[in-house]
Amino acid sequence: MLEKKEHNYEKAVLVGVITQNQDEEKLVEYMDELEFLAFTAGATVQKRFTQKLTQPDSKTFIGSGKALEIKEYVKENEIGTVIFDDELSPSQLKNLEKEMEVKILDRTNLILDIFAQRAQTSYARTQVELAQYQYLLPRLTRMWTHLERQKGGIGMRGPGETEIETDRRIIRDRISLLKDKLKTIDKQMATQRNNRGKVVRAALVGYTNVGKSTLMNALSKSEVFAENKLFATLDTTVRKVVIGNLPFLLTDTVGFIRKLPTQLVESFKSTLDEVREADLLIHVVDISHESFEDHIESVNHILMEIDAHQKPMIMVFNKIDDFSYERKDEDDLTPTTRKNVSLDEWKKTWMAKSKYPTVFISALTKENFPEMKRLIYDEVMKIHISRFPYNDFLFEYFDNDEEEANSNL
Repeated sequence: MLEKKEHNYEKAVLVGVITQNQDEEKLVEYMDELEFLAFTAGATVQKRFTQKLTQPDSKTFIGSGKALEIKEYVKENEIGTVIFDDELSPSQLKNLEKEMEVKILDRTNLILDIFAQRAQTSYARTQVELAQYQYLLPRLTRMWTHLERQKGGIGMRGPGETEIETDRRIIRDRISLLKDKLKTIDKQMATQRNNRGKVVRAALVGYTNVGKSTLMNALSKSEVFAENKLFATLDTTVRKVVIGNLPFLLTDTVGFIRKLPTQLVESFKSTLDEVREADLLIHVVDISHESFEDHIESVNHILMEIDAHQKPMIMVFNKIDDFSYERKDEDDLTPTTRKNVSLDEWKKTWMAKSKYPTVFISALTKENFPEMKRLIYDEVMKIHISRFPYNDFLFEYFDNDEEEANSNL
């Protein structure tokens, strides 16, 4: 259960729909994720509302009866924010705000708000600002209303909060300026990547909150920010790592998520370039999450979008220390579900037939770290030998932690 300090959090309710393309089980998964997103942004969820529809209503996304039910609940319980799991059209946002008289957010706006909170460097802030303006442009009429009410909090950070820059021409000029600024920074970052020479480059990729930054800290012995919240890392971090005496560069990248806003994919193009130009991908998966297979599929889909899916890869299933399952009794005849599959049984499924080297670890307790290091070493060495075929004899594998322990005796 997420720990919440009620007085510091906005009160919110969540809304999702069951459709032909999204059954009830899938909706529950998405709503769980949406609640974690809301918590990360600074909200405490009071209730979830769901509705079964053939297709979302073009005017208010949900039916008029459900909209009235939500309106009565938020009024009685003094709820200030209603969050929808899917992206709403400008007209749907406007109609819902008029109907419910509270702040309406969709998943895209919520993710953008988290990014606005998390961006630390000038580069990340520029990327987020561009995505926010692209989201804002078709919603200018709605934003006028927000500014007149002088609302703040989740979804209100960034463009338009302190100044009424809602004129379309000004917004387009700002978008153009930000794109030019990013092009300049992109060139600088491309130069930096070229200046790294021919050192083998590995990139940590994976769904958000799977432990990439924790693994980065453990491998590079650095202090990259890590937290049990979504999108703890936005800024790309590159560290030199040595396994055995074989050096390579390791990059920690922004986590992926289902229903990732298109504005963010575009504005974070250069960050994803680090993935595209890496020699080796280390795909980190949270094996303790019940939807980890869906997470793998989402990451692979984005890797295909940026044309990075054919690179050498290592599958690292993390958080085995947090893995749990419900053992079934022998006389239990109910159908077996994912919750009944043990870690050893998972290892014998499709994972055993994977074309990629696979290892199961805990980045927190460092369980199975020697095995993982050996896998990374072998893959980096293959790339190194193909690049420098005459000096591979200079490197010899040994475990760094074991070496340090021996040196302290």
